Amino acid sequence: MTALRSHAEVDAELTAPGAPFETIEIDRSGVTVRAWRHAPPSLRAMIEASREHGDRDMLVLGTDRLSYAEHFRRVAGLAHALVEEYGIRPGDRVAIAMRNYPEWSIAFFAAACAGAVVVPLNAWWAAGELEFGLRDSGARVLLADDERLERLAEVLPALDLPVLVARPAGELPAGARDMAEVPGAAELPDCEIGPDDGATIFYTSGTTGTPKGAFGTHRNICGNVMSVRYSAAREQLRQGSSLRELLANPAPPGAILVAVPFFHATGCHAVLLGAVSQGATLVLMHKWDAGVALELMERERVTSFTGVPAMLTQLYQHPDFADRDLSSLTGIGSGGASAAPALVRRTTELLPQAAPGNGYGLTETSSLTTANRGQDYIEKPDSVGRPVPICDVDVIDPATWEPLPPGELGELRIRGANVVTGYWNRPEATAQAIVDGWLHTGDLARIDEEGFVYIVDRAKDMIIRGGENVYSAEVEAAIHQHPDVADCAVIGIPHEELGEEVAAVVQPGPGTALTAEDLRAFLGERIARFKIPSHIVVQGLDLPRNAAGKLLKREIKAGFVPSAAGDRAGAESREHSTPNRHGVGCCVQTAAAHIPTAAAPDGRERTWSR
Repeated sequence: MTALRSHAEVDAELTAPGAPFETIEIDRSGVTVRAWRHAPPSLRAMIEASREHGDRDMLVLGTDRLSYAEHFRRVAGLAHALVEEYGIRPGDRVAIAMRNYPEWSIAFFAAACAGAVVVPLNAWWAAGELEFGLRDSGARVLLADDERLERLAEVLPALDLPVLVARPAGELPAGARDMAEVPGAAELPDCEIGPDDGATIFYTSGTTGTPKGAFGTHRNICGNVMSVRYSAAREQLRQGSSLRELLANPAPPGAILVAVPFFHATGCHAVLLGAVSQGATLVLMHKWDAGVALELMERERVTSFTGVPAMLTQLYQHPDFADRDLSSLTGIGSGGASAAPALVRRTTELLPQAAPGNGYGLTETSSLTTANRGQDYIEKPDSVGRPVPICDVDVIDPATWEPLPPGELGELRIRGANVVTGYWNRPEATAQAIVDGWLHTGDLARIDEEGFVYIVDRAKDMIIRGGENVYSAEVEAAIHQHPDVADCAVIGIPHEELGEEVAAVVQPGPGTALTAEDLRAFLGERIARFKIPSHIVVQGLDLPRNAAGKLLKREIKAGFVPSAAGDRAGAESREHSTPNRHGVGCCVQTAAAHIPTAAAPDGRERTWSR
């Protein structure tokens, strides 16, 4: 095998003055950071540029096909309606609560082009969680699908919020309007938007159990498109391609099978925006099904796909796998949950033409921070890769905050133009998380001599279930609302397909007759289904705590034995919500980086695989 070019040589060539990935220094609140010189200045600029893709399919869902030209027309029409009929002004918040329909993209870009701050809400949230996001963000308009409209039926009257509905199934309530009734337009409404204007609020639950809104700018988000492209170009130059060759022979846009929700940072920033910037086709799925995924890969000539390890395992084990023509795949990755090195090897064996990859990032870093692709990933499958050039990363002693040498284990910090400005209406949380421009991730990590980052551990209280983030404090808070509960602890336990399952040990109050079934029904009305423990053990013993009163979860986890009822409930839960929980990332062009998503220790949605 030809020797790979050095990282230093490739980075220098790609980021040199005049090169496509040239970097510049900018000031952010007194801190100098690097940014991409040639990144799109705003989401509005990106959608304007997408017009050149014309009649090429942008979004495919079943038999529905939406071209780039029609997508722009509908975005422009909805943007006009938001400004002229709903009074949206720059900085106002517009919320989206829907699954991955083509209308999600239309709603997102229309709101952004109207100058609004877009608030993508988790479509799996329960009514109370959705209500919190709407109230906390101060959303002035909601764009929702019929499922979310039904879920919010009891709280919408009190919110007094106009709603535009995608694909309504029946008669709409007062104050609601069918999105399809909004006429298209040839041009966007006038609106000046700068790189440092607010663009999005993505909610990510914290260790307190209260969601926090990460406030991102247009520069944060649009820069991620460049970071994804860079990771692909870096890998190609490492393999021997020249920059001149890449510029003269750009890869065709390709098609992406989407198994990640747009309401997560990776789904939005890396997948949706990456596709728009390249003119790629996004092939949507109503829900995850390995057989359907294989059929779509063959029919739509899909070039890239990334899923949680369980998804990839299901694809490889599916009886149709060997019979499907998957020769169009040029990139495939795993993330959102721990991926064993064996899965990387299996991918290269079964799909030798597809470059494997993974990456790491958080909601607060606007998705991608590090990337690991191709031969680097094969040789270092337990690493999340090297940082992209606009990011500084280091590992510090958690006690002293002193930087540690290569190989030493400590807390990972990140600095760059991709780091969000802070948390919406949470100045104290912002001050704790971002210090002198450095985002403190709370992740235990090490960095080797070559600059490859290894995530060694997650926050003790975070659980990654099939790529979706579950925070024990949030679930514990919901359990404690039950009048018969005296104490509880929520932990993650290993699961072969999902990576981890949610489990709970509950101490009932004296004289009560609490059962796991009662508690599960109680939680079903308060939190999303994927957060409800699949295993609940109700026992009368005191839970172990230290002298400060803190639960000793390591001891609880070590002694946890699922009950029969819990096992049955776990099977039920998996039947409803296996890896369709999303939270992974996709590559966005033929050779783009594959960026998975999960969440950070103190509540940040994260992009990683290890």
